[in-house]
Amino acid sequence: MELIFNDLSIHGQFHDLEAFRDAIGRVMTIRSTARRFGIQLQCHRNIGNAKVTPELTMPEVAHSLGKDKCRVLMQWLTQRGPFWEDAREHSCNDWLECNGEIVTDYAIGEAAYCLFQGIECSLVSMDPSRWLTSSLTVVWRENDRSCSITIPNYWDADTVKTVIEDRPVTLESWKGLESTAQSRCPDLTFSKDSFKPLDGLPFSRGTAEGLLFRLAVLNNLKNCFDEQGMFTPEGHQLYQKHFTGDKAWFSDSSDTEKVKFKADLTFRHPTNDGEFLLCTWHGKVKTPQLRVHFSWPIQANEPLYVVYVGPKITKR
Repeated sequence: MELIFNDLSIHGQFHDLEAFRDAIGRVMTIRSTARRFGIQLQCHRNIGNAKVTPELTMPEVAHSLGKDKCRVLMQWLTQRGPFWEDAREHSCNDWLECNGEIVTDYAIGEAAYCLFQGIECSLVSMDPSRWLTSSLTVVWRENDRSCSITIPNYWDADTVKTVIEDRPVTLESWKGLESTAQSRCPDLTFSKDSFKPLDGLPFSRGTAEGLLFRLAVLNNLKNCFDEQGMFTPEGHQLYQKHFTGDKAWFSDSSDTEKVKFKADLTFRHPTNDGEFLLCTWHGKVKTPQLRVHFSWPIQANEPLYVVYVGPKITKR
């Protein structure tokens, strides 16, 4: 499932900063909700300069959110994305219109084109805006023919959460898991053979989904740092929930395992030829016993490498 922020839903409609703060807060809550399921809310870099009020642009009003929220918002819109235009599906020559407006080069046009191509895609709009209908119909005109398609459109986090939870599982193979993980977890750096240990194992949809959830947590955590390189409140919450306690999804190998299995826990560096990484930290799926090994510690300015997804290595 692809989620794209509707750039046309910011059209200078806010006449006071409090209303903007509430509206962008709802969008950021939707973004956080989707990320917990491994889905990234995509945006366009142009939103970073959108006209929010009749007089003020996004950078000028973002400061009203406070230092931390301003940083998170502007990093998303101008630096981290993901930005749909980097892998856009539709051409600037495509004629796409919605509600009598040409939506080529906008998120609505991209979402529609994705759906025309069989890619599941929905929009997230600002509330209030002139785009608050649960679906938007886009017409694609080409030569003398035309066709239309309807795009789901959301502006409430609870609705997004329900839709994601109710989606049918689409993972059908380990290769499908690999491609889905790489697309949904853009802030992780996977080694080229990280999923190869799964080859030959009987495929389990539930197990694949469990692995994907764990990779999504790592991807989220990689985004939860402040300007000082420390965990944000969301980062601390993720760490406490998934990295501490007897039933934690993630843990370090024991001292005994680090000695006995040191060679097995040492992997080729994903990007630096001739270098190796000792990756004792791992995510766990218990039935069957599968592991996700990754670099540690997780830091703001260093890649988070995923080097192994497969059967438990430290079997006694």
